[in-house]
Amino acid sequence: MKRYFFLLVAMVALSCHKDNVVNENPYLQNYSFSTVINTNLPSYNNLQFPSNPVLITNAGAGIKGIIMMQVGTNDYRAYEASCPNQYPSACSQLTINGINAKCPCDNIEYSLYTGVGAGQYPLKAYRVEIIGANLRVYN
Repeated sequence: MKRYFFLLVAMVALSCHKDNVVNENPYLQNYSFSTVINTNLPSYNNLQFPSNPVLITNAGAGIKGIIMMQVGTNDYRAYEASCPNQYPSACSQLTINGINAKCPCDNIEYSLYTGVGAGQYPLKAYRVEIIGANLRVYN
């Protein structure tokens, strides 16, 4: 009976950390920022539809910008636009290639659904909060 109790406690404890985003990457610093994206503006209108990624290079938004995409109803992903397996450099800003992000330095592609690619580190994920027609992206 004690085993079941400890199993239940462990499951509850693990489920409480749903909002934690792992950003441990030796190549990319953890900068705090918060930016609001209005999806009614023409520049960000594609975010109203699934599988239409947008590169956002507003000042103060991430290191080299943010790549955002709607992956389902009220479900968005936001990633750092820097190659996760390179120190920031002239070639390390990711480019959008369909529903993937591609690093020009090493030609590795990363899924914008999962953030995973062939490199050692996945894309650096940011949090997204939905506020009406606005999306708040923050770290």
